[in-house]
Amino acid sequence: MATFLYKLGRLSFRRRRYVALLWVLLLGGIGYASSAAPAPPADSFSMPGTDSQKAFDLLDERFPAASAEGATARVVIRAPEGEKITDPAAKAEVNQLVAALGKGPQVAGVANPYKANAVSKDGTTAYASVTYKVISTELTDKTHDTLNDATDKTRAEGFTVETGGDAVQAEQEMGGSAELIGIAVSAVVLVITFGSLIAAGLPLLTAIIGVGIGVSGIAALGSVLNLSGTTSTLAMMIGLAVGIDYALFIVSRYRAEIAEGREPEEAAGRATGTAGSAVVFAGLTVIVALAGLSVVNIPMLTKMGLAAAATVAIAVLIALTMIPALLGFAGKRALRRKDRKNLKSRADRKDSKVRGLTQPAAAHSTENARNTKPNLGTRWARLVLRRPVTVLLIGVLGLGAVAIPATSLELGLPDEGTSAPDTTQRKAYDLLSESFGAGFNGPLMVTVDTGGTKGAAAAAKTVGSSLAKVDGVAAVTPASVNPAGDTAIITVVPTTGPSDHRTEELVKTIRSKASGLEADTKSDVLVTGQTAMTIDFSQTLDDALLPYLGLVVGLAFLLLMLVFRSVLVPLKAALGFLLSVAAALGAVVAVFQWGWLADIVGVDQPGPIMSMMPIFMIGVVFGLAMDYEVFLVTRMREAYVHGARPAEAVVTGFKHGGRVVGAAAVIMISVFSGFIMENDDMIKMMGFGLAIAVFFDAFVVRMAIVPAVLALLGKSAWWLPRWLDKLLPNMDVEGEKLHKTLAPSSSPAAEDDEEERELEPVRG
Repeated sequence: MATFLYKLGRLSFRRRRYVALLWVLLLGGIGYASSAAPAPPADSFSMPGTDSQKAFDLLDERFPAASAEGATARVVIRAPEGEKITDPAAKAEVNQLVAALGKGPQVAGVANPYKANAVSKDGTTAYASVTYKVISTELTDKTHDTLNDATDKTRAEGFTVETGGDAVQAEQEMGGSAELIGIAVSAVVLVITFGSLIAAGLPLLTAIIGVGIGVSGIAALGSVLNLSGTTSTLAMMIGLAVGIDYALFIVSRYRAEIAEGREPEEAAGRATGTAGSAVVFAGLTVIVALAGLSVVNIPMLTKMGLAAAATVAIAVLIALTMIPALLGFAGKRALRRKDRKNLKSRADRKDSKVRGLTQPAAAHSTENARNTKPNLGTRWARLVLRRPVTVLLIGVLGLGAVAIPATSLELGLPDEGTSAPDTTQRKAYDLLSESFGAGFNGPLMVTVDTGGTKGAAAAAKTVGSSLAKVDGVAAVTPASVNPAGDTAIITVVPTTGPSDHRTEELVKTIRSKASGLEADTKSDVLVTGQTAMTIDFSQTLDDALLPYLGLVVGLAFLLLMLVFRSVLVPLKAALGFLLSVAAALGAVVAVFQWGWLADIVGVDQPGPIMSMMPIFMIGVVFGLAMDYEVFLVTRMREAYVHGARPAEAVVTGFKHGGRVVGAAAVIMISVFSGFIMENDDMIKMMGFGLAIAVFFDAFVVRMAIVPAVLALLGKSAWWLPRWLDKLLPNMDVEGEKLHKTLAPSSSPAAEDDEEERELEPVRG
């Protein structure tokens, strides 16, 4: 592989104008296609095979006018202090509000609180339920304005009016600033790392082009592949991070090759052949992890994972072709000014030797001493090698302590009870809980289906009477029957809130009673509603967690065996990843569930962790963790293959890769941290979880635990059974065949060193 990529890098360097033009044209073409494409479809949440999804599908078929998946709004009205909502004047005002809501566009129906028994026992509060013909993302601005105007008018009459439900337009605060923050911090890190504006600009430019192509492709294919607008969120987050990192590693290797005295074209080829091989396998691990989300069998997650995986694949291709092409334009200007001067002085010294002139020995020895001074990566690696057991214990015990909160992990989906206290959704939620009980914020819908025959009304009456006696049920509303008489809907109000574990137990109890009720009424009884959907969603993810973990870790383990030709190194990588993920989940629980540092992070209301967070973090963090493992340990493997002792190989890996891996980690952390400032709870939690996971994995696991374990294992770290060595194809990721082909001993730097040694006796 290294030889093929070496040739690809040199070809891209020589044909740089064509390669750069090709990518720019591709970006422009896909961008135009996305602008001309139909609007992407709205988000559709489904979970095939679950009871709640079966019930939703049934309601869509039997109650088409009710629009089971349509948006809803619940308008809560409280009378002025000292008055009752049932007073004639108040009643007239509420009826006017209901009439105004019913005239709004896209409205399917409005339930009058006085007819729907939606008035509190103390007579102070009522609520009107508004249903729409379309889902929330398809509501027009005019629809939102009508809802807001009607409530504002009633509020002006002295009533307290708050609105909840998915039809309420959420406030947006960031407006895309998260990406800008990540790019700005990345630019600063790159400038500090490279000391050159040109070198720093290359990773940013290629990452933006890659993300632009990926996101535009998602938009262009949205209507064809049914990709919603939110599908691009994960693709943008991951694509930007890995795009910068992959380019960073190749540019860094190019600079190292130039520093050894090679010509730019040769340096670009070698950088693509060596660092590019690591990019390929690192990208494959990320792609495997993201595409593996398909096993969860939730279409929304599958589409997000596949779209992000495609964006990562584009980032890999750009790193392997466009980076060498841009390096062709940059040449030696990719080096910092001081390094260019050193190269020039070396060339002048070589010319002087050709003319019989030499530098004073003292000056030359001083320059060598300065050039061979150990960098921070080398000093850190030597420190770890001196105290491997101590470093290992501190790292493992420290991450273990941070992971402790994960033992109290509570999963759920965010509801309006976790919204910011000053939002109308949260105020409506609190008013309902106070006046009607916590369960009114998460009612259950029970469907009774007689299989195409009439009699649903009688069957529903029997089911309703039975459910009213179940512990935890506050109320059961009369059944609504479809015109055909074969399907009925019963609303069951729990005594507890939607995120309360007792509500989950109630759903399980109702479903356990359903089999007996089905036999008595000769009908199918299914439980659905937002609360039931949340419970089924969590259960679906729990069931898929172990198969997904096995698939991702298993495939990545095989990939890493191909990379490192070792059994213990991939095993160590997988165990270290599990440790960092556990610590990251612990941090997420401490902040978002327990409320630690909530004000700093911007958590308005601590609550359960999103159900998808564990499996999402496993997929994304595993791929990113393997990035650092591949980039850092590949350098060690390369040194070991070329004759270095195990300890020397560890030092070499940190000497050449430590600073770059650290910079890459800071860039990823900055990209993900920018999303913490988003107003969306899901995006905020994802950003925080990924940022803290990258911090733990890069700086604790890969920078500390990995060298400590390798120091303790010694040569055993690179052990591979002979039969397996023969079975596995040699991908030559470390460039052993490439180095033999190119005769590295005859490199310009090596030739200079040999000439210097030959001149020493003369100088003496």
